[in-house]
Amino acid sequence: MQINRTGQAKWAGGLKDGKGQISTQSGALKDYPYGFAARFEGVAGTNPEELIGAAHAGCFTMALSLILGEAGLTAESMETTAKVTLESVADGFAITAIHLSLKGRVPGADLAKFTELANKAKAGCPVSKALGAVPITLDVGLA
Repeated sequence: MQINRTGQAKWAGGLKDGKGQISTQSGALKDYPYGFAARFEGVAGTNPEELIGAAHAGCFTMALSLILGEAGLTAESMETTAKVTLESVADGFAITAIHLSLKGRVPGADLAKFTELANKAKAGCPVSKALGAVPITLDVGLA
């Protein structure tokens, strides 16, 4: 099975004065603004790092729901935040770390079991695999 999804970016202007729009195939984002100020100065709009974070958190949490099911467990709730770190390095900018922070309510799972299964999901989720060049850390808590 092969699944293809698309995203699109449009840009006009220079780096600092330019403006861009990001769209997704599903329409979840349609010409959503992004640009230098949104990425580096905290101005409204999105940026590649937060989109990577949202994608990673979503993929990881879905993978964990599968792994929990295989262990005979079902989450009442799970919430994952992915903190993507962008830093200035010798040759420009780079994503240098991703930290996943998970909180969940899973009847029948203690913290040790939940952490074990979460680490399995972190290693196996397709987005984690795609981002393998970046150190990915995880902390886990039960609600």
